[in-house]
Amino acid sequence: MRGSRIKPQLVFALICALVFQIYASDPLFYESFDENFDGRWIVSHREDFKGVWKHAKSDGHDDHGLLVSEPAKKYAIVKELDKPVSLKDGTVVLQYEVRLQNGLECGGAYLKYLRPQEASWVAEEFDNESPYAIMFGPDKCGSTNKIHFILKHKNPKTGDYVEHHLKFPPSVPFDKLTHVYTAVITPDNHLHILIDGEEKKKANFLSSEDFEPPLIPPKTIPDPEDKKPEDWDERAKIPDPEATKPNDWDEDAPMEIEDADAVKPEGWLDDEPEEIDDPEASKPEDWDDEEDGEWEAPKIDNPKCEEAPGCGEWKRPMKRNPAYKGKWSAPLIDNPAYKGIWKPRDIPNPEYFELEKPNYEPIEAIGIDIWTMQDGILFDNILIADDEKVAASYRQTTWKPKYDVEKEKEKVDEASPGSGALAGVQKKVFELLYKIADIPFLEAYKIKIIDLIEKAETQPNLTLGILGSVVVVLLTILFRLLFGGKKPVVAPVTPPAAPTETKSAEKDTTEEKEEEDKEEDKADGGAQRPRRRRA
Repeated sequence: MRGSRIKPQLVFALICALVFQIYASDPLFYESFDENFDGRWIVSHREDFKGVWKHAKSDGHDDHGLLVSEPAKKYAIVKELDKPVSLKDGTVVLQYEVRLQNGLECGGAYLKYLRPQEASWVAEEFDNESPYAIMFGPDKCGSTNKIHFILKHKNPKTGDYVEHHLKFPPSVPFDKLTHVYTAVITPDNHLHILIDGEEKKKANFLSSEDFEPPLIPPKTIPDPEDKKPEDWDERAKIPDPEATKPNDWDEDAPMEIEDADAVKPEGWLDDEPEEIDDPEASKPEDWDDEEDGEWEAPKIDNPKCEEAPGCGEWKRPMKRNPAYKGKWSAPLIDNPAYKGIWKPRDIPNPEYFELEKPNYEPIEAIGIDIWTMQDGILFDNILIADDEKVAASYRQTTWKPKYDVEKEKEKVDEASPGSGALAGVQKKVFELLYKIADIPFLEAYKIKIIDLIEKAETQPNLTLGILGSVVVVLLTILFRLLFGGKKPVVAPVTPPAAPTETKSAEKDTTEEKEEEDKEEDKADGGAQRPRRRRA
């Protein structure tokens, strides 16, 4: 019996371990929105932010969240933490759920983790200008489609805060299910981005390959005072000054000439017009010659021409002129004065500093300020923890059950007779294409690829054609990578100025006009509209 007794020291150790485990499993901050947010979250009183936040249920669940209730509005709301959260001590996990119940064509669904504000700042003044330490979450509009992660880091030399954007971030899931977004910041200077518990991106805060601009500035910079010498020649090739135009070079010779050997086809109807008046057309009863002018019957193709090689005046076809040489120019030779492409000399960067660990700012509040064209965005289960296991536990208990229900309903809807068998296939194809767009070496082409994918999503009747376009783009990129070509230029995220789009706009206008004419013809029963001659 004596051997079966538990020693008091062991009991004490077990109790201590249990207490430690209980406290260790508590998140640093957690908001479930089970209760109304009034009094705990402060809605901004700023004039621009008129969007109405609501405490509402997620579609198909009894679970509540923070709802964006109106489209095309600016929203701002903030929650001050009871105790600041330090990012410098150990692991910190930022996690929250978002459901885009009506999709997301243009808008954000990200959170801002605010650093300490000025002493005079009050929560009611929270807006997009309020200083933050980290911005994290989905953002999608036009060519932008990413899970943002932005770290605002203070330069110790200048005292300025600089936004450092995660490079090659994952894309936003395009469905309407609840997704959970997790950012894990670890003591070894690494960042892990998870979507639904699956790691989508790993980055090093101190690597220039992972953040733009890099946290550590370059040691040297081009001298802004250095100027290119006036006699510096950057031309690698120049026209040969000793070359002369050959005597037999005719610059006036046309590119094409008539084919003298061509013979008019037998049976050509010289006296027959290509079009004739429609013999079945009749003048409308409501036609007014004084108001509408002399009526003319609409034209139709001459049926006689369909049986003959051709109608009307026959002309010899054109062929390439063997004597054509075009404008003469001197051949290029190596430039003896060539000095290479000039660049300013490098000087020590006055803003350079060394860094072993990022100087993270503490988090004192969590804010949401977004401008979105869609309503139905539902935020839920916002969590900050110092243990990845805590975040994983909350994903299993709060997110996973909802997601499983939504996923099952989605499968049932796709399998229903009215949904069409193609819907499920299209969804899988879109998921694959978004993953392809996230490949780092395709970054320069990401905007074009995502633009085509989004057109396919929003225009189901054009999906197959647009997916074909995506494949063509990918094959073109692969061909260029394998066989060379011009270096890709990354298109800016912001829309280009209106003048640069003039030709495109004119083309779009012309195409729209042609479509309008086609619709009008259809409305007239497919018949050609009679032409009217004004007096």
